[in-house]
Amino acid sequence: MTYAALQPLADRAALFVALRQDALSAAADALGEHRWDADMAQGTLTFTANDDPSRQFVTRAHLIATIAPGPRSLLWAWAHPSGDPQGIATQLHTYGTTHGITELTTPEVPFPAEASGDDEWIAQAAHTVGGAAVELTGRSPYYSAPVGNGTRAVFLLDAPLAPLTVAVAVVALPRVLSGMELSDARTAVWDLARLAGWTLTWTDESFSGAIVTDASGTATFRFDEQARISGIESTLTAQG
Repeated sequence: MTYAALQPLADRAALFVALRQDALSAAADALGEHRWDADMAQGTLTFTANDDPSRQFVTRAHLIATIAPGPRSLLWAWAHPSGDPQGIATQLHTYGTTHGITELTTPEVPFPAEASGDDEWIAQAAHTVGGAAVELTGRSPYYSAPVGNGTRAVFLLDAPLAPLTVAVAVVALPRVLSGMELSDARTAVWDLARLAGWTLTWTDESFSGAIVTDASGTATFRFDEQARISGIESTLTAQG
């Protein structure tokens, strides 16, 4: 556990986030060995192929927060010297104000007392912050960037990725689900549909299944007695 107040937000968006992070990884991996560079003045984060600098994947980057081991704290972008006080991160602040979440309204949030604060903990905290940011802004994917001395910066990206469709999701989901554990699969599927802009209908009053639909097709998620995803059936639209 990193920031307990942020974890439920990240958990709700977990399935959507995993699919968008998977798409970002595929786009970056298509470059082969590559590096990343952030230009704070231009507001971009660029992935560049090592063997051919002309091959690039350029994204618009919005700083959300930095997480640093020195001060053992998270600093939100709206209070950061390199951040934008009117930027995307203010949406998290607004949500925190409305819902009484002090971790979202305090400019600099200390690590929990029991936190190790090591590289692994900071990396996990960055994923929690990234997931919460996707949930509250609807923007995706995010990028957790090591920026020196153990500090990580979390960016939301406006990346040139294709929209997440039902057809794309059903292909990726078996692989994505095999590497994750959802704390609440029904809520994660509902939120996946919300964030992706799909239509969702529950199959019955006991919520034993969920049907999601967009122009690319339909998928039915089945849930077992422990409310885990037990199967996914799909009918996809032929693309002409």
